[in-house]
Amino acid sequence: MIVAERKTIPELIDILAKHKNILVLGCGTCVTVCLAGGEREVSIIASALRIASQAKGLGWKVSELTIERQCDNAFIEQAIDAIEKSDAVLSLGCGAGVQAIAERFIKKPVYAGLNTKFLGILEERGIWTEKCAACGACVLHEYGGICPVTRCAKHMLNGPCGGSREDRCEVRPDRACAWQLIYNRLKDIGQLERLDQIAEPKQWGSSLSGGPRVIIREDHRI
Repeated sequence: MIVAERKTIPELIDILAKHKNILVLGCGTCVTVCLAGGEREVSIIASALRIASQAKGLGWKVSELTIERQCDNAFIEQAIDAIEKSDAVLSLGCGAGVQAIAERFIKKPVYAGLNTKFLGILEERGIWTEKCAACGACVLHEYGGICPVTRCAKHMLNGPCGGSREDRCEVRPDRACAWQLIYNRLKDIGQLERLDQIAEPKQWGSSLSGGPRVIIREDHRI
């Protein structure tokens, strides 16, 4: 899932300073799961902004709404009235959601209330870790389902490096060496022979390095 974290209230006050009628718009999917932008967080942020408005004499009117997905026009439809009645939208969606709202309402200021961090998973309560760099050319099948591009600090496709010690990463000693994890996983599933092959240098043309990416499914177009 997409993992994000909230901007601070002082940051949001600076961002919204020029506006009076503000809609705090949440998203019910990824950012809800990572406790950054769901209905609960919308309520918390909206309440904090009202308190700040009263304390600083900003005269803000703050309204709240959470839709299922900000990145999908079908769900954005549910927010049209609330958005049109506001002077500005504070989106608690990921970066894609913020841009989807901004593109739909071209004359409406839309601001990001979150910092979009990475694609990751919930390890345990309150802890999310990055697992995928969205590089556009997945090699997980070669490495036992463990991504060396993301989880190796040096992004090595042929590892380990010479700096790892006792299964710890040289760059981040508090983290397990990705290549130790890959070795253990391939051993467990009986595929250690995969490590006999030298991987070719990664082609980064399918990543963000080649500019913004687009997927077109002609079989789904009308």
